[in-house]
Amino acid sequence: MNVSELQQKILELKKQKDVCILAHSYQAREICEIADYTGDSYKLSVDASKVSNKNILMCGVRFMAETCKILSPEKTVMLAQPIAGCAMADQMDKALISEVKKSYPDHTVVAYINTTAELKTICDVCVTSSSAVQIVNNIENKDILFIPDCNLGSYVKQQCPDKNIKLLNGGCPIHACVSTDDVEAARKAHPEAELLVHPECTPEVCAYADYIGSTSGIMNYAVNSDKKEFIIGTEISIAEHLQYMCPDKKFYLLSLKLICPNMKATTLYDVYNCLNGDGGEEIELDDETISSAKRCIDEMIRLGQ
Repeated sequence: MNVSELQQKILELKKQKDVCILAHSYQAREICEIADYTGDSYKLSVDASKVSNKNILMCGVRFMAETCKILSPEKTVMLAQPIAGCAMADQMDKALISEVKKSYPDHTVVAYINTTAELKTICDVCVTSSSAVQIVNNIENKDILFIPDCNLGSYVKQQCPDKNIKLLNGGCPIHACVSTDDVEAARKAHPEAELLVHPECTPEVCAYADYIGSTSGIMNYAVNSDKKEFIIGTEISIAEHLQYMCPDKKFYLLSLKLICPNMKATTLYDVYNCLNGDGGEEIELDDETISSAKRCIDEMIRLGQ
Protein backbone atom coordinates (compact mmCIF):
# COMPACT_ATOMS: atom_id res chain seq x y z
CA MET A 1 0.00 0.00 0.00
CA ASN A 2 1.15 3.53 -0.66
CA VAL A 3 0.74 6.28 1.94
CA SER A 4 -2.67 7.53 0.80
CA GLU A 5 -4.08 3.98 0.61
CA LEU A 6 -2.79 3.21 4.10
CA GLN A 7 -4.25 6.46 5.43
CA GLN A 8 -7.64 5.56 3.96
CA LYS A 9 -7.53 2.11 5.61
CA ILE A 10 -6.73 3.77 8.93
CA LEU A 11 -9.62 6.22 8.58
CA GLU A 12 -11.99 3.31 7.92
CA LEU A 13 -10.69 1.25 10.83
CA LYS A 14 -10.85 4.07 13.38
CA LYS A 15 -14.47 4.69 12.44
CA GLN A 16 -15.37 0.99 12.68
CA LYS A 17 -13.65 0.58 16.05
CA ASP A 18 -14.70 3.87 17.65
CA VAL A 19 -11.13 5.14 18.03
CA CYS A 20 -9.98 8.72 18.49
CA ILE A 21 -6.45 9.19 17.15
CA LEU A 22 -4.17 11.73 18.83
CA ALA A 23 -0.91 12.86 17.25
CA HIS A 24 1.69 15.01 18.97
CA SER A 25 2.97 17.89 16.86
CA TYR A 26 6.37 16.19 16.61
CA GLN A 27 4.86 13.27 14.68
CA ALA A 28 5.39 12.85 10.93
CA ARG A 29 3.12 14.71 8.55
CA GLU A 30 1.36 11.57 7.28
CA ILE A 31 0.38 10.65 10.85
CA CYS A 32 -0.89 14.14 11.72
CA GLU A 33 -3.06 14.03 8.60
CA ILE A 34 -5.10 11.05 9.88
CA ALA A 35 -5.34 12.25 13.49
CA ASP A 36 -8.52 13.61 15.04
CA TYR A 37 -6.46 15.97 17.17
CA THR A 38 -2.91 17.28 16.98
CA GLY A 39 -1.03 19.46 19.44
CA ASP A 40 1.14 19.33 22.53
CA SER A 41 0.89 16.60 25.15
CA TYR A 42 -1.50 18.27 27.56
CA LYS A 43 -3.83 19.64 24.87
CA LEU A 44 -4.17 16.14 23.46
CA SER A 45 -5.06 14.68 26.85
CA VAL A 46 -7.75 17.30 27.38
CA ASP A 47 -9.08 16.72 23.85
CA ALA A 48 -9.25 12.98 24.54
CA SER A 49 -11.17 13.49 27.78
CA LYS A 50 -13.90 15.39 25.92
CA VAL A 51 -14.59 13.00 23.04
CA SER A 52 -17.32 10.35 23.08
CA ASN A 53 -15.02 7.62 21.70
CA LYS A 54 -14.35 4.77 24.10
CA ASN A 55 -10.91 4.11 22.61
CA ILE A 56 -7.91 6.45 22.34
CA LEU A 57 -4.83 5.83 20.20
CA MET A 58 -1.83 7.99 21.08
CA CYS A 59 0.79 8.67 18.43
CA GLY A 60 3.43 10.14 20.68
CA VAL A 61 5.38 8.84 23.67
CA ARG A 62 4.51 6.87 26.81
CA PHE A 63 4.06 9.69 29.33
CA MET A 64 1.53 11.30 26.96
CA ALA A 65 -0.51 8.11 26.77
CA GLU A 66 -0.30 7.84 30.57
CA THR A 67 -1.66 11.38 30.93
CA CYS A 68 -4.57 10.44 28.68
CA LYS A 69 -5.31 7.45 30.89
CA ILE A 70 -5.13 9.58 34.05
CA LEU A 71 -7.67 12.05 32.63
CA SER A 72 -9.84 9.37 31.00
CA PRO A 73 -9.53 6.24 33.19
CA GLU A 74 -12.75 4.78 31.79
CA LYS A 75 -11.35 4.71 28.26
CA THR A 76 -9.04 2.22 26.60
CA VAL A 77 -5.81 4.07 25.80
CA MET A 78 -3.31 2.58 23.36
CA LEU A 79 0.23 3.70 22.59
CA ALA A 80 0.87 3.11 18.88
CA GLN A 81 4.59 2.34 19.31
CA PRO A 82 5.46 0.71 22.69
CA ILE A 83 9.17 1.59 22.51
CA ALA A 84 8.40 5.33 22.23
CA GLY A 85 9.53 6.67 25.59
CA CYS A 86 10.99 10.01 26.66
CA ALA A 87 14.58 10.47 27.79
CA MET A 88 13.58 13.37 30.03
CA ALA A 89 10.62 11.57 31.62
CA ASP A 90 12.83 8.60 32.43
CA GLN A 91 15.59 10.66 34.09
CA MET A 92 13.92 10.96 37.49
CA ASP A 93 11.77 8.43 39.33
CA LYS A 94 9.64 8.32 42.45
CA ALA A 95 12.42 6.95 44.66
CA LEU A 96 14.89 9.68 43.66
CA ILE A 97 12.50 12.59 44.11
CA SER A 98 11.14 11.16 47.39
CA GLU A 99 14.72 11.34 48.69
CA VAL A 100 15.31 14.84 47.30
CA LYS A 101 12.09 16.08 48.94
CA LYS A 102 13.56 15.26 52.35
CA SER A 103 16.15 18.01 51.80
CA TYR A 104 13.47 20.51 50.72
CA PRO A 105 10.48 19.71 52.95
CA ASP A 106 8.94 23.17 52.64
CA HIS A 107 9.17 23.36 48.86
CA THR A 108 6.22 22.92 46.51
CA VAL A 109 7.17 20.21 44.01
CA VAL A 110 6.39 21.36 40.47
CA ALA A 111 6.58 18.60 37.84
CA TYR A 112 6.84 19.27 34.13
CA ILE A 113 4.20 17.18 32.38
CA ASN A 114 7.10 15.32 30.73
CA THR A 115 7.28 12.95 33.70
CA THR A 116 5.96 9.46 34.39
CA ALA A 117 2.59 8.83 36.00
CA GLU A 118 4.36 7.24 38.97
CA LEU A 119 6.49 10.34 39.61
CA LYS A 120 3.45 12.62 39.34
CA THR A 121 1.91 10.80 42.32
CA ILE A 122 4.32 12.53 44.73
CA CYS A 123 4.30 15.97 43.12
CA ASP A 124 2.15 18.95 44.10
CA VAL A 125 1.38 20.49 40.73
CA CYS A 126 2.02 19.74 37.08
CA VAL A 127 2.95 22.32 34.41
CA THR A 128 3.34 22.48 30.67
CA SER A 129 5.91 24.62 28.89
CA SER A 130 3.15 27.10 27.99
CA SER A 131 1.64 27.31 31.48
CA ALA A 132 4.71 26.96 33.73
CA VAL A 133 5.35 30.67 34.32
CA GLN A 134 1.71 31.47 35.09
CA ILE A 135 1.29 28.50 37.42
CA VAL A 136 4.52 29.06 39.34
CA ASN A 137 3.57 32.71 39.80
CA ASN A 138 0.18 31.62 41.14
CA ILE A 139 1.60 29.20 43.72
CA GLU A 140 1.34 30.76 47.17
CA ASN A 141 4.56 29.17 48.40
CA LYS A 142 7.72 31.10 47.53
CA ASP A 143 9.89 27.96 47.63
CA ILE A 144 9.68 25.74 44.56
CA LEU A 145 11.38 22.47 43.60
CA PHE A 146 11.09 22.33 39.80
CA ILE A 147 11.61 18.95 38.05
CA PRO A 148 12.97 17.55 35.82
CA ASP A 149 14.04 20.11 33.18
CA CYS A 150 16.61 22.61 34.48
CA ASN A 151 16.46 24.58 31.21
CA LEU A 152 12.72 25.12 31.34
CA GLY A 153 13.20 25.71 35.07
CA SER A 154 15.82 28.39 34.38
CA TYR A 155 13.41 30.15 32.03
CA VAL A 156 10.66 30.01 34.68
CA LYS A 157 13.13 31.27 37.32
CA GLN A 158 13.99 34.24 35.14
CA GLN A 159 10.31 35.05 34.63
CA CYS A 160 9.41 34.57 38.31
CA PRO A 161 12.10 36.53 40.22
CA ASP A 162 10.05 36.56 43.44
CA LYS A 163 10.23 32.78 43.73
CA ASN A 164 13.04 30.72 45.24
CA ILE A 165 13.32 27.97 42.63
CA LYS A 166 15.53 24.91 43.19
CA LEU A 167 16.54 23.08 40.00
CA LEU A 168 17.92 19.59 39.46
CA ASN A 169 20.22 18.48 36.66
CA GLY A 170 17.75 17.07 34.15
CA GLY A 171 16.14 17.96 30.86
CA CYS A 172 15.58 17.15 27.21
CA PRO A 173 18.86 15.91 25.71
CA ILE A 174 17.65 16.83 22.22
CA HIS A 175 16.90 20.50 22.92
CA ALA A 176 19.87 20.80 25.28
CA CYS A 177 22.40 19.76 22.63
CA VAL A 178 21.85 22.91 20.56
CA SER A 179 24.68 25.40 21.02
CA THR A 180 25.24 29.10 20.55
CA ASP A 181 27.46 28.14 17.60
CA ASP A 182 24.36 26.65 15.96
CA VAL A 183 22.51 29.89 16.60
CA GLU A 184 25.28 32.03 15.12
CA ALA A 185 25.50 29.81 12.04
CA ALA A 186 21.73 29.92 11.50
CA ARG A 187 21.64 33.71 12.01
CA LYS A 188 24.45 34.15 9.51
CA ALA A 189 22.74 31.95 6.93
CA HIS A 190 19.33 33.60 7.42
CA PRO A 191 19.90 37.17 8.65
CA GLU A 192 16.30 38.26 8.02
CA ALA A 193 14.75 35.38 9.96
CA GLU A 194 13.40 35.54 13.51
CA LEU A 195 14.62 32.87 15.92
CA LEU A 196 11.87 30.97 17.75
CA VAL A 197 13.04 28.54 20.43
CA HIS A 198 11.58 26.15 22.97
CA PRO A 199 12.48 26.84 26.64
CA GLU A 200 13.90 23.30 26.87
CA CYS A 201 16.91 24.80 25.04
CA THR A 202 19.74 26.10 27.22
CA PRO A 203 19.56 29.61 28.69
CA GLU A 204 22.51 30.59 26.48
CA VAL A 205 20.55 29.65 23.34
CA CYS A 206 17.32 31.21 24.63
CA ALA A 207 19.17 34.50 25.15
CA TYR A 208 19.45 34.85 21.36
CA ALA A 209 15.75 34.19 20.69
CA ASP A 210 13.19 36.61 19.32
CA TYR A 211 10.50 34.42 20.84
CA ILE A 212 10.62 31.69 23.51
CA GLY A 213 7.64 29.41 23.85
CA SER A 214 6.02 25.99 23.81
CA THR A 215 5.54 24.02 20.61
CA SER A 216 2.04 25.41 20.17
CA GLY A 217 3.30 28.87 21.11
CA ILE A 218 6.00 28.74 18.45
CA MET A 219 3.51 27.60 15.82
CA ASN A 220 0.94 30.25 16.73
CA TYR A 221 3.59 32.96 16.74
CA ALA A 222 4.87 32.01 13.28
CA VAL A 223 1.37 31.69 11.80
CA ASN A 224 0.19 35.06 13.14
CA SER A 225 3.41 37.03 12.61
CA ASP A 226 3.82 39.57 9.82
CA LYS A 227 7.39 38.32 9.40
CA LYS A 228 8.18 36.01 6.50
CA GLU A 229 11.23 34.02 7.67
CA PHE A 230 11.80 31.99 10.82
CA ILE A 231 14.49 29.80 12.33
CA ILE A 232 12.74 27.05 14.31
CA GLY A 233 14.48 26.00 17.52
CA THR A 234 12.55 22.88 18.39
CA GLU A 235 11.98 19.40 16.90
CA ILE A 236 12.51 19.58 13.14
CA SER A 237 9.01 18.33 12.28
CA ILE A 238 7.58 21.68 13.42
CA ALA A 239 9.33 23.51 10.60
CA GLU A 240 7.76 21.06 8.14
CA HIS A 241 4.26 21.46 9.58
CA LEU A 242 4.60 25.24 9.54
CA GLN A 243 5.70 25.19 5.91
CA TYR A 244 2.47 23.40 4.98
CA MET A 245 0.44 25.82 7.10
CA CYS A 246 2.18 28.93 5.72
CA PRO A 247 3.39 28.27 2.16
CA ASP A 248 4.09 31.97 1.69
CA LYS A 249 6.67 31.98 4.52
CA LYS A 250 10.06 30.32 4.92
CA PHE A 251 11.10 28.11 7.81
CA TYR A 252 14.66 27.05 8.58
CA LEU A 253 16.03 24.47 11.01
CA LEU A 254 18.13 25.80 13.87
CA SER A 255 20.03 22.50 13.97
CA LEU A 256 19.85 19.02 12.47
CA LYS A 257 20.45 17.75 16.01
CA LEU A 258 16.86 18.62 16.90
CA ILE A 259 15.48 15.20 16.00
CA CYS A 260 13.65 13.19 18.67
CA PRO A 261 14.18 9.46 18.01
CA ASN A 262 11.29 8.54 20.29
CA MET A 263 8.88 10.74 18.37
CA LYS A 264 10.20 9.40 15.08
CA ALA A 265 9.72 5.79 16.25
CA THR A 266 6.00 5.77 15.39
CA THR A 267 5.16 5.01 11.76
CA LEU A 268 1.92 5.05 9.83
CA TYR A 269 2.07 1.24 9.75
CA ASP A 270 2.30 1.23 13.57
CA VAL A 271 -1.01 3.09 13.65
CA TYR A 272 -2.54 0.66 11.16
CA ASN A 273 -1.27 -2.42 12.99
CA CYS A 274 -2.52 -1.09 16.33
CA LEU A 275 -5.99 -0.52 14.92
CA ASN A 276 -5.89 -4.02 13.45
CA GLY A 277 -5.13 -5.53 16.86
CA ASP A 278 -1.66 -6.51 15.73
CA GLY A 279 0.49 -3.96 17.53
CA GLY A 280 0.63 -1.15 20.02
CA GLU A 281 0.25 -1.44 23.78
CA GLU A 282 -2.66 -0.74 26.08
CA ILE A 283 -1.76 1.66 28.90
CA GLU A 284 -2.81 0.24 32.25
CA LEU A 285 -2.50 2.19 35.52
CA ASP A 286 -3.86 1.11 38.88
CA ASP A 287 -6.55 3.20 40.58
CA GLU A 288 -4.20 4.59 43.24
CA THR A 289 -1.68 5.81 40.63
CA ILE A 290 -4.45 7.42 38.59
CA SER A 291 -6.03 9.22 41.55
CA SER A 292 -2.69 10.34 43.04
CA ALA A 293 -1.25 11.52 39.71
CA LYS A 294 -4.48 13.31 38.82
CA ARG A 295 -4.21 15.54 41.91
CA CYS A 296 -1.22 17.43 40.53
CA ILE A 297 -2.91 17.73 37.11
CA ASP A 298 -6.09 19.06 38.73
CA GLU A 299 -3.94 21.59 40.59
CA MET A 300 -2.39 22.62 37.29
CA ILE A 301 -5.86 23.32 35.90
CA ARG A 302 -6.85 25.29 39.00
CA LEU A 303 -3.71 27.45 39.05
CA GLY A 304 -3.68 27.89 35.28
CA GLN A 305 -7.08 29.57 35.14
